[in-house]
Amino acid sequence: MKYLIVFLLAFTVTQAQNEKTLAPKLENIAWIAGTWHGEAFGGITEEIWSEPSAGSMMATFKLINDGKVTFYEIEVIREVENSLILQLKHFGPNLKGWETKEETVDFPLKEITENKVVFEGMSFEKVSATEMNVYVDIEDKGKIETVTFNYKKTIVKPKQINQFIHVKRAKTKPIVDGKADDDIWSRTIWLPLNELWLGEAYTIDDYSGRYKLSWAEDGLYLLAEIKDDILIDNNPDPLVAWWDDDCLEVFIDEDNSGGEHQFNHNAFAYHIALDGNVVDMSTEKTGKLYNSHIESKHITKGNTTLWEVKISLFNDTYKDDAENTPLKLEIGKVMGFALAYCDNDTSKTRENFIGSVFVEGEDKNRGWIDANIFGTLKLSF
Repeated sequence: MKYLIVFLLAFTVTQAQNEKTLAPKLENIAWIAGTWHGEAFGGITEEIWSEPSAGSMMATFKLINDGKVTFYEIEVIREVENSLILQLKHFGPNLKGWETKEETVDFPLKEITENKVVFEGMSFEKVSATEMNVYVDIEDKGKIETVTFNYKKTIVKPKQINQFIHVKRAKTKPIVDGKADDDIWSRTIWLPLNELWLGEAYTIDDYSGRYKLSWAEDGLYLLAEIKDDILIDNNPDPLVAWWDDDCLEVFIDEDNSGGEHQFNHNAFAYHIALDGNVVDMSTEKTGKLYNSHIESKHITKGNTTLWEVKISLFNDTYKDDAENTPLKLEIGKVMGFALAYCDNDTSKTRENFIGSVFVEGEDKNRGWIDANIFGTLKLSF
């Protein structure tokens, strides 16, 4: 009996400690911040809370039923008179307010514990770092029903830094002529283009590659030296199997965000053909010419080809069917970048694909889909 009493006392003390009331400060409920998704009212819900700042937290809420918005909410938690208050307004799908101009729906704070925030009529419960429950009291015909919203938080993982390169600014813009006699190229080191992404191991007699980078306000500049004993351009139509001819491929992720880009412009994968045409996948899931994005010139002597390339940068708002303006580059900008070479000697399809960045795993041919494998460039003096 003595041991049972001791156990119960210890349990009671531990439970009390776990439920310790916290001060009514926004910093004690900061775990609410984030993008949350769930299901309720027969539809899909989205709730996005900001981090605490200037004495408040702000959220937007949206309910979607059958692919259409049913209603919106704007929510605010404010610090008022040494306490907190949650206030919200409802809006229809056309943004017509439910409440009057001066009216808000208010939920005064009752208490905060380590994993719970209780307002009068609404409470937030922390299940884990990526899951929470929101309980809302809803009155219907004189009866109050508590509706539970189970939310999962969307967490965007930062892109892993696979390779980091400082890129020098060109005092004088290189002339894109394939001669590589501009001052900047004599002041820039060669970088290796030697990671086998696809195909059998190659020999030094079959292929070797290296490259240099520079930049100016109007774009990123690239010099590539490719030693390839046979150059192949089998397809006269630039939009047919463009990846199977010998070509230089430039991967650009303007904001270095990483992520999927197969049929969108979160990033670009420019195939620069021997005839100068530039192809990437469009949002229509088919090849498209992007010749205005790339200026290139190459000169071949013996088995060595010098490619000089200017790349204009566009962000992820780029639209295939609209006018788009290239970005102006400046010191300190970071971007995702990788370079590759498609090598085909005598086959109907390419025999090797050699990249500038080491890619983990067996499937290394992921650059045209996954911008996470790109390296990172930072523009400097």
